[in-house]
Amino acid sequence: MDKNQIKKMLEAVKSDQMPLEEAIDELAKLPFTELGFATIDHHRTIRVGYPEVIYCENKTNDQVRQIIQLLLSKKTNILATRASREMYENVKDLSDQLRYNEAGRVITCKIQETETPDSYIAIVSAGTSDIPVVEEAKETAEILGNRVKVINDVGVAGIHRLFHRLEDIQKAKVIIVVAGMEGALASVVGGLVSKPIIAVPTSVGYGANLNGIATLLSMLNSCASGVTVVNIDNGFGAAYSASMINHLS
Repeated sequence: MDKNQIKKMLEAVKSDQMPLEEAIDELAKLPFTELGFATIDHHRTIRVGYPEVIYCENKTNDQVRQIIQLLLSKKTNILATRASREMYENVKDLSDQLRYNEAGRVITCKIQETETPDSYIAIVSAGTSDIPVVEEAKETAEILGNRVKVINDVGVAGIHRLFHRLEDIQKAKVIIVVAGMEGALASVVGGLVSKPIIAVPTSVGYGANLNGIATLLSMLNSCASGVTVVNIDNGFGAAYSASMINHLS
């Protein structure tokens, strides 16, 4: 339940369209629900503007199903990251609005409409191998109420491809740069735009890439100002922060 829903409920009580006791019962259920293996935070939307997100890795199919079932009963938008196809198959009967992004391993369900700014988030990737992280970021940004432009495969090995899409990148309110290997794309973009950049190092690369650690260190040591770095393969974290920036007036 978000602030608008609470406001509507209180207005319904005021106009005698909802009994006071029913409203009290609804408010009593608000803080959280204990499922034994998880305690689902229903106040999160009120506090921070976004509902709780389900991180599916290391959860069982049944645990994911119970959490999604509960959130659906609360009419909450669903974002479940690192979800397998098997997990989706196990929950898709709960709502015909549930969707699965195979590449990004994300389950979503949009029940409540969210305010969408006119500005947009640009997600720029260095290579096709970075697309799983790009798709996780895209699904996250969109379910949180953002317009998104995805620009794939414009890494520094063929930098003319980046310049071809530079206008779209420069017009974004915030830019997510996704890259593996040596992670140079974040620094290059940082030297070309006047907008905040959130860099996502990916685990794409040969041995000395060290599963993304080399990329992470390269991005952290960027000589371009205005580049903030999230964890390896963390498309969700980048998109969450980008959404907060994009919603600033």
